[in-house]
Order: sequence, then C-alpha cells, then structure tokens
Amino acid sequence: MELISGLPDDLALDCLICVSYQQFPAVTAVCKAWKTEIQMPEFCRRRKEAGYVQKIIVMVQATVDSENSRSGAIKGVKNPVYRLTVCEPETGLWSEMPPIPGLSVGLPMFCQIAGVGFDLVVMGGLDPDSYKASNSVFVYNFVSGKWRRGADMPGGSRTFFGCASDKRRFVYIAGGHSEDKNALRSAFVYDVASDEWVLLPHMARGRDECKAIFHNGKFRVIGGYCTERQGRFERTAEAFDVATWKWDPLEEEYLDAAMCPRTCVDGDDKVYMCGAGGEVIARHGDTWQPIAKLGDEIQNVALVMPWDGKMLVIGSSASSEPHVGIVLDLKTGNSRKLEIPPKYTGHIQSGCLLEM
Repeated sequence: MELISGLPDDLALDCLICVSYQQFPAVTAVCKAWKTEIQMPEFCRRRKEAGYVQKIIVMVQATVDSENSRSGAIKGVKNPVYRLTVCEPETGLWSEMPPIPGLSVGLPMFCQIAGVGFDLVVMGGLDPDSYKASNSVFVYNFVSGKWRRGADMPGGSRTFFGCASDKRRFVYIAGGHSEDKNALRSAFVYDVASDEWVLLPHMARGRDECKAIFHNGKFRVIGGYCTERQGRFERTAEAFDVATWKWDPLEEEYLDAAMCPRTCVDGDDKVYMCGAGGEVIARHGDTWQPIAKLGDEIQNVALVMPWDGKMLVIGSSASSEPHVGIVLDLKTGNSRKLEIPPKYTGHIQSGCLLEM
C-alpha cells in the first residue's frame, strides 16, 4: 500500500517528515501506514537530517494569580495549581498540555518529568490536597495525543528524588527521602516501552534533594544531603555507568560549592548550572568556569535548559515576582529576552527538553 497515492514512498515520507509535532495525532489517525511510519526510528532520523526536528521544553508550572484559587478554597487563600506547559524556544510559542485524566486538582507538587522519544513521563510528587507522597507514573505520547498510566514507582514512598533520561528509552531515578524523612540510597530504571522498573545497585550514600542528569552514557546523581545533615548540601556526586552496570567511585568535590544543585543540567558535551552571584557556569574537566552573567531580572533561577549552543534561563527578580526568560548564546555570552505571555509567568518547579 502506498503512503500517498501516486507518489513513491520516499517522496511521501519526505512530506510526512515536514509535519509539525502538534499535528502528529491528526496525521496518525488518517491511516495505519502513516502511524507506523511516524513511530519508526527511520522517521526520526530523516526528520533530523532534513532539519525539521522541533525542540520543545515542557515545564511543571503554576497557574498565574487569576487562576490560582482552587475551587472550594477559602476566600483570600490561594494554593498553587500546577499544570504542564510547553515552550518552543526557537519560535517563542507557548501552549498548555492536556491535563492528566483524574487529576482534577492539578499535578502532584514536586513531581518529576522526563522526555523519552515522543513520550513525556510524569512521576511521583505530593498530592496537592493531602500532601501524601505519590508513586504514580503517567506517560503522554505526542504521536497519539493521549495519556496512559504507567507502572508505579517501586521501593516505597519517595519524594525529592533525582530523575534523568537517556532520551531514547529509559528513565532513571535515585535518592530522595522516605516517608520517615530518611535520605535514600536506592535507585531504579524505568523502561518506558515495556512499562517495567528494574532495581539498580545502591549509591554510596543517601541523597535527599539531589539532582540527576544523564551525561556521556552515565546516570549522574549530584549533591543532596544525607539524613544527618538535613538541608546542608554536599559537593559530592556519583555516576552509574550503564555499560558496566556499576557506580563509579564517589566524586568528593564535584560541585564548586556546597549548594542546592537543582540548576545542574546536561547540554551538548558539558554540564551547566547557575552558580553564586548570578553566573552561568560550565564544567570543563574537573573545574567550573563562568560563561555568562545573569541580569538583575533573574535573581531566583527556576529553569535552565541548554540546546544547540543556546540556553534558556527562566526566573524572577524576587520570590513573589512573575517569571521572565532570557536566551543565552553559549559561544558569545550574548543574550536576548524571551517574551513570555502573562498566562505562563507562574512559578516553574521542573522541566525537560524533548526533540519532536
């Protein structure tokens, strides 16, 4: 069967790879053959080679003040309601993702998200009404435009854990704390395609409020603190080598200073973060070097997201102020302001980058 009547399949595929990711659900509903092609690795490869890949940043973001009052809340008391928003950094377009079915009061607070191929995985967090930890997993597929329930996170109650994906199939989680506020050493990997969790070897130490990235084939867990330190962050990090299925030796001085590592991100071949004094720093070898300076508008950084030699930084001048964004050129250090519609200036808890 021809993909498009009267056209060779190569030409038909050239037409399909031009489709915007927003149109994937409509296009795949046309026929089974089109759906099969879009889900094939060859489709992604050709789309990338032709320059049609779209980079999107998905964020767990609070609704703005006018929408923050939850139905039934006491008058004058505002509780943040979190939803998933999407920014296309190259075009400046913003949008809101379909809500997760059954979560009428918004996303779990402090949930983690990760992108795997055409899937977005939402994990854990705290129920916004009861503040009880959730082990739930939800997966949104951008091809079908639908949510599905994934297998729950194993290992008991876990909040404030590190999370990262290899972008292709697996999501890794580690650390966080248990219901008793004890820092956890355990780690797991989630196979999104098969909907299965596998236990990894334990880390060298418990890490509450750690940050995780996937960098150079390794799942790296950065900073955090053990049970006894309670909020006093460490400079250490440890990396799980996927090839050997072992943790590398502990890195005692991975961070430049003992600080919250939430802005650590993997980009291109480097690791970036926002350091003290409003600087963006990059790790070269075993040292961190400043590459850009943030202005007064962004004193509280909420999101750092690099892609293709650029970096989106979103934050606010103070904790109660609306978020603003800038796009940095990582080669020159120059920046430009990113226009954010008022509807999308609420607080951001976490985010991830997907290639569509």
